[in-house]
Amino acid sequence: MTTPAALNGFGSLISFILSISALRDWAKLLIIGSFFETCRRLLATLWSSMINSFFLTASFEDYDDSYKWMMIWLSKQPSWKNVRNVNISTSERYLGNVPRSEEELDPSGKPKVSYLPAVSGSYTLWYKYTWMRITRISEPIPGWGPNNRDSLTVSILARNHDILNTILQEAKKAYQNAQGSSITVYVSDSTNCWRELAKRRKRPLDSIILDPGIRELVVEDAQDFLASKQWYAERGIPFRRGYLLYGAPGSGKTSLIHSIAGELELDVYIISLSRSGLDDTGLSELISDLPERCIALMEDIDAALHNSLSREDPPTPPNKTAEPIPIPIPGLPTHTTSRVSLSGLLNALDGIGAQEGRILFATTNKYSSLDPALCRPGRMDLHVEFKLASRHQADELFRRFYLPSSPKTPVDDDREPNSNPAQSHPNGSTHDGGSSNLIDLGVPENTVDSPLSSPSACSEKSEGAAPMYIGTRHRGHAPKLSSEQLSALSAQFASAIPEREVSMAALQGYLMSRKSRPLEAAREVSAWLQRELATKKAESETKS
Repeated sequence: MTTPAALNGFGSLISFILSISALRDWAKLLIIGSFFETCRRLLATLWSSMINSFFLTASFEDYDDSYKWMMIWLSKQPSWKNVRNVNISTSERYLGNVPRSEEELDPSGKPKVSYLPAVSGSYTLWYKYTWMRITRISEPIPGWGPNNRDSLTVSILARNHDILNTILQEAKKAYQNAQGSSITVYVSDSTNCWRELAKRRKRPLDSIILDPGIRELVVEDAQDFLASKQWYAERGIPFRRGYLLYGAPGSGKTSLIHSIAGELELDVYIISLSRSGLDDTGLSELISDLPERCIALMEDIDAALHNSLSREDPPTPPNKTAEPIPIPIPGLPTHTTSRVSLSGLLNALDGIGAQEGRILFATTNKYSSLDPALCRPGRMDLHVEFKLASRHQADELFRRFYLPSSPKTPVDDDREPNSNPAQSHPNGSTHDGGSSNLIDLGVPENTVDSPLSSPSACSEKSEGAAPMYIGTRHRGHAPKLSSEQLSALSAQFASAIPEREVSMAALQGYLMSRKSRPLEAAREVSAWLQRELATKKAESETKS
C-alpha cells in the first residue's frame, strides 16, 4: 500500500528533474525534432504518391513471353542507339537483335552482335513524346549455381494505360516478326520453370513423307480443335486435345510434330518424364504453367519411367539389394532420379490443375506396353500408327532428295583440283562401273563422285596425291535431272524397296551417303538393302 510519504517523495523527484534546465531543453528538442521528422515523412509520402500518380510501372519476368517481347522492342527503338551502357551478346535468343539481311552481316558472313540492356542499370528514352525509364535486374536463384532470374521494370510518364497497351501490342508484333520462320523450343529446369532451349526453323508440311492421308488427318484435326474453343466451353468440356503417335522408330513421328508446330505457329514445350528430380508435384506444376496455345511433347513415353507405364509395380527380385540413399551435401543441389508415377502423370494430364488450350503429343515405339488408362479419350484422343516405309514413300523420298537445288550453288569450276577421287581418264571413262547407265540417261559422267578413293589411283603419284577417305564430301552436288529421268530413277529405287521392311530414317541415311549420285543410289539400293536386313536379323537373334 502506497503511503503519503512515498507519494511526496516521488513528486519531489519529478520536481527535481524538471528543475534541471538541460533536461527541459532536451525535451523541447525531442518534441520539435519529432514534429519536423513526422512532417518530413508525411511530405515525402505525399510527394511520392503524387509522382507515382503520373507514372505507370510495369514489371516483366524472364520466364514470361512478355519479357522477350520488351527486350526485342527495346532493341528496335531509335533512341536505344544513344544508350551508353549495354550488354553485348551474340546469342540468337532475341532474334529481333540479330541482323538477317546480307548487308548487315560482317565480312565472314556471321551476324553482328546484339545490344541488350545492361543488368542493374537504368535508362531513359522517349517513345511517341512520352518519357520512359527502363531498369533491368538480375538476381541469382538460391542453391542453383550460376542460374539467374532476370526482370525488367518499365516506368512510363502517363496517367492512363493506353500508352502501355500500345507498347505491349507493338512489342508483341515485333516479337512475332522476329520469330519469322522459326518456332521456339522450351524445356524445364531444376526449379520446374520453363526455359527457352533453342529456336528451330519451321519445317514445311510437304517435306514430311508419310502414307497418304496421315499428315492431313493430324493437321486438320489439330486446326479444327484450335478453332473449337467456344464449342468446348458451351458444353463444359475441358479444352484439351491429345495425340498418341506410335509405331516403328525412324518413321517420322517427331518430324511430323515439328512440322505441325510450324504450320499452327505454336511453340513446343518438351516434358521429360525421366528428368532428374522430377516428381508428381513438379510435373503438375509444369503442365499447369503451360501457355494456352502450345504443343506439349512427351517423347518415348513407354521408356520415360524407370519400370513401365503401368498401374502395377513390378516385383522386386529376391536377390536384389537396396540401392544406397545418396547423402545430400550442404550448399549443393540434390540431384535424384525421376519419381513420376503413372497416377501422377494421369492427374497432370486431365486433373483439375491441368492447363487448357494446349495440344499434347506423345510418341512411343511400344504401343502395347502402355497402360489403357493413359490411352483413353480425354488424355490421348487420337492414336495414329506410323509404319515402316512403303514403296510410295520411297518413291516420294527419292524425288524430293534429288530435286534441283536452289540457283545459288557452286559450279564445277569452283571445285578443288584433284579433290574428286573418281578421276576421269582422257578417253572420257571414269572409275565408276556404271558409266553406261549414265550415258543412257544423258547425264555427264564427270558429275558423279565416288564414295571411296581408289588406292591404285593414288599410287600413280607419290606426291600431291588425293587424300584417302571413306564417305561422301558434302560439297558435291547431284546432276540436274529432267522430270523424266527423275521419274525413271525414283521408280527404279522404289521397286527395290520391300513393303514395310526398312524405316524412312534408314532410307534417308542411305540417300544422304549418295546425295550427289542419284544413279548410283538407284542402282545399288538392292545390295544395301540386303546388308541392312541381314544386320537387323543378326541383331534380333542376338537379343533373343
